[in-house]
This record gives sequence, structure tokens and C-alpha cells, in this order.
Amino acid sequence: MIECGMRSAECGMGRVRMLEGKWERRLWGECGMRIGVRGSVTRKGMFMDCENLKQRTKRFGLNVIRLADTLPGDQTSRILLGQLVRAGTSVGANYRAACRAKSTADFVSKLGTVDEESDESAFWLELLVDAEKVKPSAAAPLIREAGELTAIAVSSINTARKSGGRS
Repeated sequence: MIECGMRSAECGMGRVRMLEGKWERRLWGECGMRIGVRGSVTRKGMFMDCENLKQRTKRFGLNVIRLADTLPGDQTSRILLGQLVRAGTSVGANYRAACRAKSTADFVSKLGTVDEESDESAFWLELLVDAEKVKPSAAAPLIREAGELTAIAVSSINTARKSGGRS
């Protein structure tokens, strides 16, 4: 069994495990959520799916793109924004890849990329603020979100490593 390492408060999935090479999502969380086979989560008649963190990382990428579209087009801004957009949009793409991991090692590796890209996004945002290309108030929510996504990835990596992989 492989647990994904995400707590239900982070992504809404509860625990996920791998059985016979397929992700299985059929557990009851402490909060009373039942995780169904296809990733649907039910709680007192409410239906959600396990897409919460996928949507959050996608929204982060979209917000990075929106910020980039508002900035000046000088050469320095274009270069730094190119780096930011590449890093910011790859957070969601790499998280999606982690969700399709075939093993614990693959999962940890792909989440490591999520960790690196979200941290890199924060770096480019801080650099744009320090270079006075972006107002601190415009970058602050993205810097905070990048930090939270980094923390979630690191926590998930640590939990996945502790779970010991397949049993």
C-alpha cells in the first residue's frame, strides 16, 4: 500500500493507496469523508472529487499568467516573466504527473519537482518585486500561495517516504 501523503485538509482526497498498480481511493477519513473508487468524496450528501489540489495548482498558474500580462514589456521584465511563467505553470503540470505516479519513488520524484518549481516561482516573484517591476501588494498573494504549495509538497514527500511504499 502507498499513501499519497496528502491530508484531507490539503487536497480533500483523504488517504490514497496503491494496490496492484492502481490508485485506490476507498477509505473513511477522520472527518467522516468517504473516498470512493473514482476519487469522488462524499460527506453528508455533498459530492466533491479529488481535484482540489489539481485545481489549486492550476489556479496558481493562471494567476501567474494574469500577473505577467499586466507588467511592462521591457527586456528585463520579459526575461524574468518568462522564467516565472515557466515555473508557475509547471507546478500544476507536475502535480498532475505526480497523481499518475506508478510507484512511491515516482510519486516522490514528481512531487520533488512540484516543490522545486513552486519555490522557484516564489524566487522570481521576489526578484520582480525587488527590481521594482511588480508592486509588493500584487505579488504577495502569489508568493504566499507558492510558499503554501511548497509546504504541501514537502509534507507529502515526507509522508510518502515514511509510509515505506508497497506492503
